[in-house]
Amino acid sequence: MIDLSQNLSLSDVLANADSFWEASGHKIRMIDREFDPELGAPVYTIDGRYSVRGWTEWTKGFQIGSAVLQFDATGEEEFFDVARSKTVEQMSHHMTNVGVHDHGFNNVSTYGGLLRLMNEERIPEWEWERNFYELALKASGAVQASRWTRIGNNDGFIHSFNGAHSLFSDTIRSLRVLAVAHQLGQVLKGENDHPISLLERLVEHARTTAAYNVYYGEGRDGYDVRGRVAHESLFNAKNGTYRCPSSQQGYSPFSTWTRGLAWIVCGFPEQLEFLGALSDDELEPFGGRDDIRQMMLLAATAACDYYIESTPTCGIPYWDTGAPELHRIDEHSNRPADPFNDFEPVDSSAAAIAAQGLLRLGRYLDSDRYWQAGLRVVKSLLSEPYLSIDPEHHGLILHSVYHWPNRWDHVPTGSKIPYGEATMWGDYHAREVVLYLQRVQNEGPYLKFYLD
Repeated sequence: MIDLSQNLSLSDVLANADSFWEASGHKIRMIDREFDPELGAPVYTIDGRYSVRGWTEWTKGFQIGSAVLQFDATGEEEFFDVARSKTVEQMSHHMTNVGVHDHGFNNVSTYGGLLRLMNEERIPEWEWERNFYELALKASGAVQASRWTRIGNNDGFIHSFNGAHSLFSDTIRSLRVLAVAHQLGQVLKGENDHPISLLERLVEHARTTAAYNVYYGEGRDGYDVRGRVAHESLFNAKNGTYRCPSSQQGYSPFSTWTRGLAWIVCGFPEQLEFLGALSDDELEPFGGRDDIRQMMLLAATAACDYYIESTPTCGIPYWDTGAPELHRIDEHSNRPADPFNDFEPVDSSAAAIAAQGLLRLGRYLDSDRYWQAGLRVVKSLLSEPYLSIDPEHHGLILHSVYHWPNRWDHVPTGSKIPYGEATMWGDYHAREVVLYLQRVQNEGPYLKFYLD
C-alpha cells in the first residue's frame, strides 16, 4: 500500500521542480537534435536513445506536446517555437487518422495545448491560428467518435485499433478530444447527414468502460476484486454481446496491468471535472448529471483505491499486480518498489499517469487520502532512481516498460529484467503532473484540457 503517513506539502514535493524542468528542457533539445522524425514517432529508449516500435504513431503528440508543457512551465520561447512549428509540420495526418483510438493523446496534447495557451493569453491571439487549432480538434473529435461499436441497450464504445470487438481502457483519456470538439460545436455527420452527438458518444463510451473494464467486487468472475481493471474487453461485433476480458500488454486477462489501471485512474477524474463545464440541459438526454456523475465516480474511486492498496509504499507499481514472479520479491507491496530486482520490472510510466488522476480526484472530492497518494507518487518520480540525471540519456523518467510480455523492452547485460529506460508517454505525463501541481501551488489557472 502507498505510504500515506508523511503528510506531504506541495513545497515538499516540488522542491526539485527547477532541476526537473532544467533536465526536461535539455532532453527535449537532445531528442529534437538526435532523433530522426522520418523514422516515425519516438516510443521508448534503448540504451538511453529513443527508438521506434509499435503498431501506430500514438506517441508523436507526447513528443511535441512535451515542448508545449516545457514552454508553459518555463516561458522559454524556443519551446513554443518547436511546439508550434512541429504541430503544423508533423501532426496533420493525426487529426484524420481513422485507424486509431489515440486522438486524445496526439491532438489534445498538441493542438489542444496550444489552444489552451491562447485562451490563457500566454501566447498572442491570432484569429486564423485559433481557427486552425479549433478546426483540428473538431475534425479529430469527430473522427475519433466514428470508430463506434454498438452493443446492447443502445450503448457502445470507441473501439481500439485491434478492431470493432476491442474496448481498451486507454481510450478513456482520448475522450478529451470528443469533449473539446463538442464544446466547439462539432457533431459527427452520419448517413443522410444524420447528426451524432459527440457528448453522447463520450458518455456512452465512459459508461461501457466503467461497466466492463472496471471491477467492483460484485462477483462478476472469480477474480472480481474492487478496483481491478481489465486492459481490454472483447465483444461479439456482430450482435454486440460481451465475451470476456483480455489484455494486450498485461500478464493475463484476470490480472491487472498497471498502465491500463493508470489510464482509468487518470481518465475518469478528468471527465468528472469536465462535467462541471456542462449545463444540465446538455447532460439530460444522456442520463442526467447525477446519473453520469455517479457512474464516473464509482469507477474513479474503485480504481484509485485499488491503485493505492496494491502499489508499493513509494507509489511506483510493478508492471502487473499479478505478475508471475512477483511473489519472489520479499514484501514487494510493503516496501518501496525495487527497479533492479531479478524477477519483475516496475513501470514508472504507470505512476506518472496515475498520479494526476489521484490528485484530481483528491481535489474534486476534497479528499486528503487521494491527494496525499498523488503527492507521494510525484515525490518518488522526482527523486532518484526515477528522475534521470544522466545528460546523455534521452529519457526523463527511468524504469518504464512498454510491452514486457512481447519482450520488447531492453534488458541490460547481466540483468533478467528491463530497467533504466524511459517511454515517451511516461516522460510526457511526468511533465504534465508537475505543471499541474505548480499551477495549484502558484494559484494560477487550473490546468485542464477543456474550455471554460
